[in-house]
Amino acid sequence: MAEPVKTVIGFDFGSHCIGVAVGQTLTGQASPLTAVKSKDWKAIERILLEWQPQLLVVGLPLNMMGEQQAMSTRAERFCRQLEGRFGIPTRLVDERLTTREAYQLALESRHKKSKPEIDSLAAALITESWLRDYAESG
Repeated sequence: MAEPVKTVIGFDFGSHCIGVAVGQTLTGQASPLTAVKSKDWKAIERILLEWQPQLLVVGLPLNMMGEQQAMSTRAERFCRQLEGRFGIPTRLVDERLTTREAYQLALESRHKKSKPEIDSLAAALITESWLRDYAESG
């Protein structure tokens, strides 16, 4: 029997702004949603109520050697807070180069993107990374 489709909400954690995206295991794709201010738990709750995800993923910032950096600890804390507040399983995903890739995609598009839009695009890339790993493991 096939596993049910999962909706996944991904977060690109930042100290001021958090990019948010939604993805599905059925398509293996994610779309940018919005960006919320850091610690705006009400906005995050509204997104989770609207999309009813079965899983949350949070980008884990690592340096190019795969080592943790100062923001890694903050992202891990945010991940634990999400799971604790909302009771939805939450996973960390290596986010190396996603912001750079998001900026590159924004440059290639025909319209200028704001920093929050780029953060949400990075969240979509983080989510798609988890979706690829999920598809390969299943």
